[in-house]
Amino acid sequence: MVTEIAATSLFRGIDRGVFDNVVLRHDGGVITDVFEGAGPTSGPRSFVIPAFVNAHDHARATASSFGAVGMPLESWILRTALGTPVDPYLTAASALARSAKTGCAAMMVHYTRPSGTMPMLDEAKAIARAASDVGIRIAFALAVRDQNPIVYGDAEPVLTGLSRDDRKTIEDLFVRVPMSPNAYIEMTDAIAAAITGPMVDVQLGPAGVQWCSKPLLEAVAENSVRTGRRIHMHLLETVYQRAWADQNFPDMVRWLRDIGFLSERLTLAHCIHARPDELEMIAASGTRIVTNFSSNMHLRSGLAPIAAAHKCGCAIAVGVDGLALDEDDDVLREMRLVQMVHGGLGFRQTWTPAELFALAVHNGRRATGAPGTGELAPGNPADFAVIDLDRLDRDQIMPVDSMALLFARGNASMVKEVVVAGKTIAKDGACIGVDLPAIEQELRAMYRANVGKFASFQRMWPPLSNLLSGWFEQQLTCE
Repeated sequence: MVTEIAATSLFRGIDRGVFDNVVLRHDGGVITDVFEGAGPTSGPRSFVIPAFVNAHDHARATASSFGAVGMPLESWILRTALGTPVDPYLTAASALARSAKTGCAAMMVHYTRPSGTMPMLDEAKAIARAASDVGIRIAFALAVRDQNPIVYGDAEPVLTGLSRDDRKTIEDLFVRVPMSPNAYIEMTDAIAAAITGPMVDVQLGPAGVQWCSKPLLEAVAENSVRTGRRIHMHLLETVYQRAWADQNFPDMVRWLRDIGFLSERLTLAHCIHARPDELEMIAASGTRIVTNFSSNMHLRSGLAPIAAAHKCGCAIAVGVDGLALDEDDDVLREMRLVQMVHGGLGFRQTWTPAELFALAVHNGRRATGAPGTGELAPGNPADFAVIDLDRLDRDQIMPVDSMALLFARGNASMVKEVVVAGKTIAKDGACIGVDLPAIEQELRAMYRANVGKFASFQRMWPPLSNLLSGWFEQQLTCE
């Protein structure tokens, strides 16, 4: 059935810019026509844009609610064990719905903390069902690691600083027999067979080089080359990961290139501490970089060289990483922060706001396996967001470019409607397919009931945190 939407303005892309008084038609989830000069000239005003992409996330609970606040990644990861999903479907539905109502058509789910309440294949199916109910496209990658579960090296100095009972608590939580490379590939194959479809792209998800052995990374690279499957991985997120690489794997990025790991199939999250020669190799391979500005700030990880990466040809996308500035999954605010910090100095621009927007959408879709370029043009998927132009252009004193205004003052509260594959999945701040407030209320009750199971971990957190800090500062100095 053909559906029409009339808009005051519509962003077509970098080459075409913003059209005024437009009618967009779509049918069967695909845009069929865009007519300029045929839209409304009175009444409530709207600005239609390609839907956003959250190109790096983990579909987890809000970390600050579990006391994971103001600490570096290396202790934050352990602390967030308190937020282990109590119900995989509800946890994923909550995260996906929050992303959807902020204007996202697609989201990367790099699944780093399974619930352990059911077989992993069933858990992946539950997450795919949550995405289907929300109506959002997802990429799903089961994160894997087979080394360094507590620190980036020998954890004995940390463990010996704990009592016998406290040591057992930590080992029970974090030290497990790792999955073999073959078993991981087989699990990924099984997940792909179960949930891959028009709205789900299953990827390989090594957690990061410091957490993965060479045989595991080689197996991932070989499988990706052979099958064409995409890969999603963290790289050089923190100063301690940089120091680990310099001490233990100084040719890391070159080695990844040489084994075929770096390619247009790969997306790397963060790359905060990548050096110029490494960025050049990443760019030359066609690999994408997802920057996660607020997450990097929350975790004191540093300021990524995104302008330099773009200058040398890296494809840049934007992710929320579950830690938006206000922990509200507002991807538009994240894009604005990226623009403000990396958009240029003085009269020298890295890109215009419109260029960053188009790059983030296009590269984000490539990272998540979403079809089409993201442009609102015939033949592309009908994935778009409707912005309340009366709120965005609240003063209406003179004509101002709508995209410039979006990057000056836009936020998720101005998103009136989100359409994915031709279907409205969110409207006026509410999700259509799931009852997000009810889900969040149910999750809060479950987490409150569950948190007592971690009483020993909570009690021992202060000494553990001190031991972690001492280990990383002594073993992997950031100077």
